[in-house]
Amino acid sequence: MYRAFITTFTRISWLAVIAISPAWSELPGPAAQAARPGSVNYVEGQASIGTIPLTATSIGTAELGRDQSLVTQTGKAEILLTPGVFLRLADNSSVKMISPDLANTEVQLEKGRAMVEVVDIHKENNLRVDVGGATVKLLKKGLYDFDADHNEIRVFKGTAQVTAGNLKVSLDGGQKTLLGGAKLKALRFETRQFEDDFYRWCGLRSGYLAEASVDIARTYEGPGPGWYGPGWYGWGWYWDPWFGVYTFLPPDGIFYGPFGWGFYSPIAVYWSPFIYYGHYPHPFSEFHYPYGHGIPPAGARGPGRGR
Repeated sequence: MYRAFITTFTRISWLAVIAISPAWSELPGPAAQAARPGSVNYVEGQASIGTIPLTATSIGTAELGRDQSLVTQTGKAEILLTPGVFLRLADNSSVKMISPDLANTEVQLEKGRAMVEVVDIHKENNLRVDVGGATVKLLKKGLYDFDADHNEIRVFKGTAQVTAGNLKVSLDGGQKTLLGGAKLKALRFETRQFEDDFYRWCGLRSGYLAEASVDIARTYEGPGPGWYGPGWYGWGWYWDPWFGVYTFLPPDGIFYGPFGWGFYSPIAVYWSPFIYYGHYPHPFSEFHYPYGHGIPPAGARGPGRGR
């Protein structure tokens, strides 16, 4: 009965729920404020917002504000967009925040390369990435690759609408388009060709955050399915003090991201028939392969198995 209520509840307008929500995360930690679009969730190497260098202490506290740019030199960074959407920036790249509004989120890739992982998205979202004079609206869960240096937009999984002036093209998984020409065309590409070091780094980040989601979901699990979440609304960004990151908790079940990692709600952790042997908190550099990062053992079945 409770699960039926939660399923029904999740169909309520996402914007209406957010409007009455006091915060996306209320667990104590260095992030005293709620996570918002532009919150810095990870940084390594050389990166800055304006003239302010970003360090490990910036995680959960620094925020990319409107009209500000996050620039990497020899380094990488991860920022949060809407709940369930991560933007990751490669070396020697720059991204500018155009609009940090929750229902109207827009960033501009000024140079270099960025990947956006969409684990969850709602029809009320207006989530856009500008690059090379084009605006790309992300429409479905998936993995999107933006390359300002080569004027390419690649969709590994998902669906995106690309608009450049009066030109438009829709891209699905395994398709790309080249910017700057007289036409926009959807071209097939071999995804493995672009599964390079940056792609693998993004996959490691996804797995690490999936593990954190299981860890923090167990905090809310309690003695049973009493999942209401902060402010009773449930899903969103949650600070995990053990992993030192914000992670995503879905409203119920398991949401699988494009890299295959699962993000668990406390309900899924409670109802899952398998036992999750939680790992000691460890830094991102100690990522271990491959399972235990929020992924059920092979052959696991039950109400929480997947989505």
